[in-house]
Amino acid sequence: MRDNEIKLKAIAALTGLRSGVGTDYVSRLLGEVTPTEFLVPATGDPEEIGRAVLDQLSRPLSALINGFVLAFEVVADSYDATDSQTSTEELLQALALELASDTD
Repeated sequence: MRDNEIKLKAIAALTGLRSGVGTDYVSRLLGEVTPTEFLVPATGDPEEIGRAVLDQLSRPLSALINGFVLAFEVVADSYDATDSQTSTEELLQALALELASDTD
């Protein structure tokens, strides 16, 4: 799967969550970007095998994160263009404070 296709999956997942399609659908959608098979060295030690798997996971996961960030930037820019009393930065800071004070 190409990087752009993976970014589209991230945007589709966010859109789906906001429209109420359900987390099972979104999980399956995001699962499509994760490789189901990995090429590993047949004679590799655990470190080499782990590195091979990580290398094969990093590109699709990076593209997925980039898709989420791109979608957020578009929504944040649109939100900030409104006459809202609260900026995107203030919303994010409030969320960070809420998460930081959560003691679970």
